[in-house]
Amino acid sequence: QVQLVESGGGLVQPGGSLRLSCAASVSIFRLNAMGWYREAPGKQRELVAMIISGVNINYADSVKGRFTISRDGAKNTVNLRMNSLKPEDTAVYYCNVRQAGLNYWGQGTQVTVSS
Repeated sequence: QVQLVESGGGLVQPGGSLRLSCAASVSIFRLNAMGWYREAPGKQRELVAMIISGVNINYADSVKGRFTISRDGAKNTVNLRMNSLKPEDTAVYYCNVRQAGLNYWGQGTQVTVSS
């Protein structure tokens, strides 16, 4: 069982930045994959960014060049730095990790981009 606690969401103006963090209850080096999804009102949950096997990184086309995913082994966190935010980035952001064939989700954190 892996527990995840997210932090860092909030309200930001277009063009602004936010940093999301997700703390895992286990060593992140035991995880097969870790990353972030988002779900906007009326839309399906979609992948934002993912680190797979600690090496490969995937980004959604819509966030490439603006978002950066990283991990911190000392703190057991996966982080998402979001720059140049747009109103269409508004969503609930969920941390997701995979271990031994199982998916685990955080509780979600709201990101609202609005002037």
